[in-house]
Amino acid sequence: MAQVGSDELRSRVEQDWQRVVDVLSKKIALGSVSALGITADHMKRSAEFVAEVLREEGVDARVVQSRNPDGTPGAWEIVGSRIVDPQAPTVLLYAHHDVQPVPDPKEWDTDPFVATAKDDGRLYGRGAADDGGGIAIHSGALHALGDDLGVNVKVFIEGEEEMGSPSFIPFIEEHASEFESDVIIVADSGNWSAEIPSLTTSLRGNTCVDVTVRVLGHPVHSGQFGGPILDANTLASMLITSMYDKDGSLVVPGLLAEEPIGGLQRDLDEESLRADAAVVPGYRLAGTDSLASRLWTKPSVTVIGFDAHPVDGSFNVIADSARFRLSMRISPNQKPEEAQQALVEFLKANAPFGAEVSVEPLENGKGWAMDPDCAAVKDAEEALAEAFGVSPANKGEGGSIPFIPELQRIFPDAQVLVTGPEDPKANAHSPNESIDLPSLKKNILAEALILSKLAK
Repeated sequence: MAQVGSDELRSRVEQDWQRVVDVLSKKIALGSVSALGITADHMKRSAEFVAEVLREEGVDARVVQSRNPDGTPGAWEIVGSRIVDPQAPTVLLYAHHDVQPVPDPKEWDTDPFVATAKDDGRLYGRGAADDGGGIAIHSGALHALGDDLGVNVKVFIEGEEEMGSPSFIPFIEEHASEFESDVIIVADSGNWSAEIPSLTTSLRGNTCVDVTVRVLGHPVHSGQFGGPILDANTLASMLITSMYDKDGSLVVPGLLAEEPIGGLQRDLDEESLRADAAVVPGYRLAGTDSLASRLWTKPSVTVIGFDAHPVDGSFNVIADSARFRLSMRISPNQKPEEAQQALVEFLKANAPFGAEVSVEPLENGKGWAMDPDCAAVKDAEEALAEAFGVSPANKGEGGSIPFIPELQRIFPDAQVLVTGPEDPKANAHSPNESIDLPSLKKNILAEALILSKLAK
């Protein structure tokens, strides 16, 4: 089968554009909030709508209800395939049809469940980007290729991604044959900007521990014993600060610190980062080397909980114990169990003034790193450059998307591409979520080109 040229595909995407916008607008109107019940009728309606959209593109899509690990009914999922040649490569297309809730519609400038196009070129509505945009990309790419599709396609559109995917692994293991593929395209991330495309190259893993620091068998009066005996809150603070050097870099032995996967085409802008995070003017950013490495591929630790007596109602006693929770983001290629053990050993070995330190290990989550040298990545980078007219600036993510490393674990031979419709202005999970329409059009073309190139 001859490979379709980019000009022809661009023309087909243009001709199909209004249908794509209509599909996305109807999807927004469904209000597919999984937090209101993943088994509820509104989620089933959402799944049936997406399945019908895919069937119109030749996919034998069907709605299947998953099962949670405890056997209770789970989310409404969409699975299906379109087989063009048993000898051709097979590509799994992933997206999710559930969306984040809208706690306060008054924070929105438009009705969150009415797709609203504005003069800024963006379409506003809950799920416009995350991940209605991913569904639109898959639909548009399949439509553009039509009978020229040269790869076998399988689809999995999840119904509970925004709820942590509790039935994801049991569902995949039960339907493994429907997921087996050579390449997996996860359309649930985003680009460097609306104008500059990206592949997501890595995701950090994570681990948590609870730490208790004890200095006394019971509280005592600070006037009688203060001085030689430091309170447990102070000792806990000393233990926390012992993890860092003067630059704010972690010094815990055994933690892997990587450089950005696939190299760094473009570093993050410090001014933008400060503005996005509302950093106070005098604060000096911690760590060394590129901002990208500090956010994407180096480990970081955050105190996410601290048990202490409230200021209101406090009185003059020396706290006998303090308890805090640490959340650590881990370099993409480090095993979380390994990093957790390194953290536990460091905390126990650095007890300030010989205080008792006990550490309770909690949950672990594996990171993921793209193979920058694999054939699928090269095809994807070429396709993105053709579609957007500029070279991609690949980027990592500091957070975790647990199902991606799980997909890679279950299907170790599959090459994973993480793409997506979002950009820094998308406001996914926040009020006034939107998608840049010109960028969406280019993303559709890019995926059609990727599928075309993979057919080789």
